[in-house]
Amino acid sequence: MKHRNTALSAILGLGIAAALGTAAPVQAASPTTVAPVLHTAQSAQHYASAKQEAGNKAFFDAVMKSVAKKQAAHPGLKSVTITYDASAAPSYQSQIAASAQIWNAAETNVQLQAGSSGADFSYREGDDPQGSYASTDGHGSGYIFLDHAQTQEYDSIRVTAHETGHVLGLPDDYSGPCSELMSGGGPGPSCTNRQPDAQERAQVDSLWANGFAKALAKANVSRRS
Repeated sequence: MKHRNTALSAILGLGIAAALGTAAPVQAASPTTVAPVLHTAQSAQHYASAKQEAGNKAFFDAVMKSVAKKQAAHPGLKSVTITYDASAAPSYQSQIAASAQIWNAAETNVQLQAGSSGADFSYREGDDPQGSYASTDGHGSGYIFLDHAQTQEYDSIRVTAHETGHVLGLPDDYSGPCSELMSGGGPGPSCTNRQPDAQERAQVDSLWANGFAKALAKANVSRRS
C-alpha cells in the first residue's frame, strides 16, 4: 500500500470528479505497477470544488433517468433496481460486489444489481491523479472510476462504497466523521468504515421514493408524446 501525505489526502477525499468533458481516465494498468501519484495543494483545491459536485449531480441524474426510462416501459415493476456493469474494473470485482451488498442491506426503496447489456452505469479502473470519482461520459451514461493508488492507500471497499453512494444521489461531505460514509477521505486513511450512517440511509430512501416518482412521471410523459 502506498502512502501519500495524510493531510493532503484528507483535502482530496474520495469522490473527486473530473471536469466533465475534458478529462478522460488513463488506460487501466495493473495495480502492482502503479507509480506514486502526487498531488499539490493547488490541485486539491481545484478538484474539491463546485465542479466536483456538479459532476456528482450529473452522474446521479443520468442514472435516475436511465432507471426511470426502463421503469416506465415496465409499469408492473414494484421495486426500483439499478443495474451496473463491472466488466471494465476486473481488479475490483469483490469490492464492487461488497459495496452493492452494503447498500442493498441499507436501503428499501432501491437496490443494486449486476448486469451487462443496458446497465444504468458502469465501473472503470486505472490511474488518475484526481483519484476515484463518479462522472458521465457526455452522452447520458454514468460511470465510477476507481483509482489504483487511492484504493491502495485507503480501504478499497470504503472507496468503492463511497463512490457508489453518488449513484444513489449522495454528495461528498469531507468534513464529516468516519462514521459518515460520504466523508470519504476526510478522516484519513485510518478510517475503514464501510457503512452509511442513519442519515445517509434515510436520504437515499427519500431520493428514490419522492425524487424517483418525479423522474418516472417525466419518463411516462416522454413515452406518450
